[in-house]
Amino acid sequence: MLVLTMVLSACGGSKGKDDSSADAPQDPNKPVELSVFAPQTVGIENLDVNKFSKHLEETLNIKFNWSTSPDAAFNDKKLLLLASGDYPAVILSAGMSKADQVKYGQQGAFIPLNDLIDQYAPNIKKAMTDLPYLKAGMVAPDGNIYALPKINECLHCTYYQRLWINTEWLEELNLDMPTTTEEFYQVMKAFKEKDPNGNGKADEVPFTTSNNDWGGGVETFLMNAFIYNDGTGLMIKDGKVIYAPMQPEWKEGVKYLRKLFEEGLMDKAAFTQNVDAVKQLANKPDVVVGSVGTANIGGMFEVNDENNTRHKAYDVVPPLKGPEGVQLAGYTVGAGAGQFVITNKATKEEQIAAIRLADYLFSEEGTVHTTWGFEGEGYKKAESGELDYNGNPAKYDVVTSEQSASGQTPLANTWWQLGTMQMLNSIRESFVAPADPLGKGAIDYRLWLAAKKYEPFAKPEIAYPTDVFIDPADALIVTQMSKTLSDYVASNLAQFVTGNKDIDKDWENYVNGFKGMQLDAYLAAYQKALPTK
Repeated sequence: MLVLTMVLSACGGSKGKDDSSADAPQDPNKPVELSVFAPQTVGIENLDVNKFSKHLEETLNIKFNWSTSPDAAFNDKKLLLLASGDYPAVILSAGMSKADQVKYGQQGAFIPLNDLIDQYAPNIKKAMTDLPYLKAGMVAPDGNIYALPKINECLHCTYYQRLWINTEWLEELNLDMPTTTEEFYQVMKAFKEKDPNGNGKADEVPFTTSNNDWGGGVETFLMNAFIYNDGTGLMIKDGKVIYAPMQPEWKEGVKYLRKLFEEGLMDKAAFTQNVDAVKQLANKPDVVVGSVGTANIGGMFEVNDENNTRHKAYDVVPPLKGPEGVQLAGYTVGAGAGQFVITNKATKEEQIAAIRLADYLFSEEGTVHTTWGFEGEGYKKAESGELDYNGNPAKYDVVTSEQSASGQTPLANTWWQLGTMQMLNSIRESFVAPADPLGKGAIDYRLWLAAKKYEPFAKPEIAYPTDVFIDPADALIVTQMSKTLSDYVASNLAQFVTGNKDIDKDWENYVNGFKGMQLDAYLAAYQKALPTK
């Protein structure tokens, strides 16, 4: 009743669609109806009867009118709805790019959220102050907020460019964990030549990876020993946005990769194989993989199979120091795409109800519930004496659900992070740390421990911010050039490393190729969008 009283008292100060019903007083005994379009996520059987949906309806005095689409078709259906003008009051998990937020906002389809946040969303308002990257990732160039992102902090996502090495092979050959590019080269030579798997065959693959794996690619980890590389090509040097793949330091990194390939220390299929091929290689009856470039070692092995212990041999290689002393970790932090929008179909009461829904999802309670479900089902309070990831008294512990025959964990009592939330590292790290980081169900903690080894080598000041709003006048060239540039870099990297192009003879032509690709205009657009301190 208190919530409804606040809604009624505030209705006159919010912008809504212009019809007589928008100004009519809300019946305090009747829930505010919200029409919502959302993807039908695998594992959530029915949003109408979903326990978390019902919890939200009771807590916020709302009634959902759901319209859903299968995940795979959701984006196409969303665009069709927006084009037709027949769309609901709220879109969840909207996946709206910065450009689309501005486009639909300026067209009037998405309403500005600034005043609603200021008046009715204390959790969102506080987050915009507390999280240094959030405001810049939400506020469009015209000063309006047209969508809310899904905050999903994750330390091992921030430092995802990792390389995992077989520590049993290191022990077998009496080798230390490599700390420099030269030491890594020597270790790879030993893996190739000294039969660390002991089968008498020259079947070892010292280093493998796949371009289509998260954190995969031959340059993803190793290039950071020569020049900063977070996968975008962009970096900041002395306040200026530059393109790393055309710098002299990149050339030296390519030469190093060429040396590994030429001497058979790198998988010959590294540029062409998919992640499934790498997984098959890693799980051969005889262990053949010495190191693998991937963010998630759990994607290579069955880490929850207690009868399969091979994954326990692999640990991350901390950032290597290059010949010029460069030793960096890729750094990626940002708010991401817009995932919660309120459209111009919403009445004043619906706008207020919708922003309060988003604000609840931004609370710690809402974030825990939408991710793990309810207390006693998906999580429980930690017991006295249990410690969290940082060695402090833990706040929560996970209640593990049995998987179905299809391998899916039932999610019927939660939204599984549908729409928006504010998942902070502080929430993730407040859960009980597993006693065995290599044990069943401990992969998140294991990846967190791995990321902690990379954290000291981050230099956020040289990383281009993940979330920027490009000036609409520059949006076309940025959109057109992003893939063109990345494809050009990837193609030439493969040719240089495999020897199809000569690094010294063909490098100048490679650099000159950028000049005909409007790289200057591309960098100028990002320079203009660079937030001022």
